[in-house]
Amino acid sequence: MASHGAPGAPRWIGIAGPTASGKTAAALALAQRLPVEIVSVDSALVYRGMDIGTAKPGAGERAAVPHHLIDILDPAERYSAAAFVHDATRLVEAIRARGAMPLLVGGTMLYFKALVDGLDDMPAANPIVRARIDAEAAEHGWPAMHARLAEVDPVTAARLAPGDSQRIQRALEVWHSSGRALSSFHAALAPTMPQDHVLLSLEPQDRGWLHARIAQRFDAMLAAGFIAEVIALRARGDLSPELPSMRCVGYRQAWEALDGSWPMSELRERGIAATRQLAKRQITWLRSMPARRVIDCDAPDAVEQLVQQAMAVAL
Repeated sequence: MASHGAPGAPRWIGIAGPTASGKTAAALALAQRLPVEIVSVDSALVYRGMDIGTAKPGAGERAAVPHHLIDILDPAERYSAAAFVHDATRLVEAIRARGAMPLLVGGTMLYFKALVDGLDDMPAANPIVRARIDAEAAEHGWPAMHARLAEVDPVTAARLAPGDSQRIQRALEVWHSSGRALSSFHAALAPTMPQDHVLLSLEPQDRGWLHARIAQRFDAMLAAGFIAEVIALRARGDLSPELPSMRCVGYRQAWEALDGSWPMSELRERGIAATRQLAKRQITWLRSMPARRVIDCDAPDAVEQLVQQAMAVAL
């Protein structure tokens, strides 16, 4: 078998797609045919102790093929796109040096975009500006703040849900701190690493298929003890719903239910709805990446299609 160094072979292969689109199954199938190591492109899988709600690969899957950037942080810590680019760039080179193909797999599209398009010089977090935005949101609500963002940065507002407080806050913070739209920083990036990669994107033709998969996954999480996992995280005493880890889809809704913000009987409905909104945002991100190669994830032979396309470019 040819190695990753075959003429014309990419430096890395990416498998992207919305949540529940079959990325993990496709990656494991490809690992049976090619010597690969998987680099997770997921802002939730970095956290230890968050296993059920993130659909984290199990011990058997991780034993079958090397995985990276999983369980590297405590949930009280923060991870960023810049940290991901640094870590992923280092791992790509190390994996290639071992004679394997780096396979970047996940659904955090900001990480993929930062790796492909480069990092920017947008302003750092400003606690004073952020506190002012939070105070306005407490008075008027996040949908009103989303409408305000649409006035100054319609491109960013279009890809955010009106209740996505964390990202709306950051986009408004960048605007107030720099006078520039967040989207203008993204548009002016310079690549940080060689661009010879292939990004395979699993996207549904039928949204109903994906919605059914999302519901099945959430039900499986609940059956596996997801609520008990969140209770254990809350019992630590040092975590809060403001942390990025606890704002992950599912965890945020479970935390709010346990706080009594609404009945626990609504958790399933709210969790599935939030996951569907996440999937919609992920697909919007993907459509902004014109170089991706789209595979219909709801096709009966989607996994085999992906494997064949990956092998065609890797060998």
